[in-house]
Amino acid sequence: MQTSPLIAKYLDDLAAEDEVLTAARDASVELGITPIAPAVGAQLAAVAASTQATAILEVGTGAGVSGLWLLRGAPGATLTSIDTELDHQQHARASFGKAGIPVTRARLITGKARDVLPRMNESSYDIVLLDADPANLLEYVEHALALVRIGGSVLVAHALMGGRVADPAQRSDEVADLRALLKELSTSDAVRTAVSPVGDGLLQIVRLPEPA
Repeated sequence: MQTSPLIAKYLDDLAAEDEVLTAARDASVELGITPIAPAVGAQLAAVAASTQATAILEVGTGAGVSGLWLLRGAPGATLTSIDTELDHQQHARASFGKAGIPVTRARLITGKARDVLPRMNESSYDIVLLDADPANLLEYVEHALALVRIGGSVLVAHALMGGRVADPAQRSDEVADLRALLKELSTSDAVRTAVSPVGDGLLQIVRLPEPA
């Protein structure tokens, strides 16, 4: 069951956003992007802080909301973010600049993730955030698990798809694929997973060491 509207508002209100984040969120809406909820952002920041992340990879730059939250949790980290829309990334770059984030700590790659991810270095990232086209989610998760280090996390935003994943009446291919992924991950010895119901859901997948 998803978080009730009352609880969701309470959690979002707790996740205070500064002027830069608020402006990035407003820009997202104007661009037709669905940004992560503030409560999800706070959770991203907590994961980044708890893992003491220094290298973060993101699929889906948007206007920079998720990137700002990740870098809030890991102020010394370097963010690499992939998006197909140069215009979106220009807004994100402006947001990062207003937040005082050096250009060298926010590497923005314009292109299709399915073309870029295979060229990235394996086991090189503390966190990989996936917030992009759900039609390619299974492929992205497979790449992400290879790119994240042991003990690192793959995070999937909008993991409940507006409640559709929990609704047995919903049977689209995207919903079915995500259900199958969640079931497979829940029984895997290679990872530990949990789904938080905040916002539209956040799936966390932690890569485990291979058995001795």
